[in-house]
Amino acid sequence: MRAVIKIGTSTLAHESGRLNIRRVEGLCKVMSDLKNSGMEIIIVSSGAIGMGVGKLGLPGRPDDMATKQAAAAVGQCELMYEYDKLFGEYNHVVAQILISASDVRSDIRYHNFINTLNRLLELGTIPIINENDTIATEEIVIGDNDTLAAIVAESIGADLLILLSDIDGLYSADPHRDPSARLIPDVPELTDEIMALGGGSDSSLGTGGMKTKLTAAKIATDSGCDMIIMNGNDPNLLYKVADGESVGTRFHARKENSNAGQ
Repeated sequence: MRAVIKIGTSTLAHESGRLNIRRVEGLCKVMSDLKNSGMEIIIVSSGAIGMGVGKLGLPGRPDDMATKQAAAAVGQCELMYEYDKLFGEYNHVVAQILISASDVRSDIRYHNFINTLNRLLELGTIPIINENDTIATEEIVIGDNDTLAAIVAESIGADLLILLSDIDGLYSADPHRDPSARLIPDVPELTDEIMALGGGSDSSLGTGGMKTKLTAAKIATDSGCDMIIMNGNDPNLLYKVADGESVGTRFHARKENSNAGQ
């Protein structure tokens, strides 16, 4: 199985922006074990700006572009250092890829990106991808890392896209405001009613909300890739996903495209 795993800022870091060491250690251990079992793993990691905010001691996520980019430059170093150290403990090699919106829009650069990513997988590495926040000017992210993860999954013919977040999945209503909201375990089709369930972001450090996750689901499922939204608080839940158990909300690939890229 080839899986793209997107790790959100709320999963990686405490509200202070500082690394959630216990959780990240657990994630890297589980993902290393899954890779040992034969799964190909590509990580799309948020957290550079959030970790930069913490390391610089800023009061919160900055609003101006220059400070966002400065925080990303500081945070990206710490983020990759931690991934390299933790995966290295299990004898796995990580590789960093930073891309921008223009890389996706340019046919030549997009083709080079796919070739590099495929070669890294052939070499047995764990590619870690993020938006190049330090130079992006149109918008600090391609839309957000949910969308970026879906683009990556589509590009390399992934079997599964997993979005790790601070919510258990897609609910029938906003669970923060409606106590009767129920988790929707399976979404066989992205109807207008499902898309209307998108909301804003509740994280002060992140940029994504349910709306961006549903957009990512459309990209992924249209390309023949299943997608799961799940809570990243318990890394061991990834084992259940690998075993085919129901976790979070699964969006099923469109059947006519389910063999795309395979």
